Amino acid sequence: MAQHIYVTRGADLQPSGSQTEGMIRYNGITDLSDQICGTLMVAKPHTASAIHHHGTEDTIVYAVSGHGTIVSGNGEVRHDLKPGDFALIPACAEHQEVNDGDVDVVWVISRGGRDPIVVNLPEGWGSSSN
Repeated sequence: MAQHIYVTRGADLQPSGSQTEGMIRYNGITDLSDQICGTLMVAKPHTASAIHHHGTEDTIVYAVSGHGTIVSGNGEVRHDLKPGDFALIPACAEHQEVNDGDVDVVWVISRGGRDPIVVNLPEGWGSSSN
């Protein structure tokens, strides 16, 4: 099997996937590998994502800019991220991304799957059937 390098230019990124107002997700590398995909998340100031999980995909977050928070533990645990920090969100772990600050938060996200899974939980914490 031939090995080809694939590049997605930053200028070509378009909003994609499940969106929450103020949280913009962009597919960088998706549907090209059975093992991993990469996306970009921009959280506008004073916004929070829906409570959600990523199905069977483990997720790694790398904080590029801004100071954001991953909320977990039924909304009781806050994991603050600053530029240069990494976080691991295990498969099916319910969480929420929060930007309480005055500037955009930018995170690079890698997931263990071909396409990014985002399962929003409109009923809130603990409403996941997983």
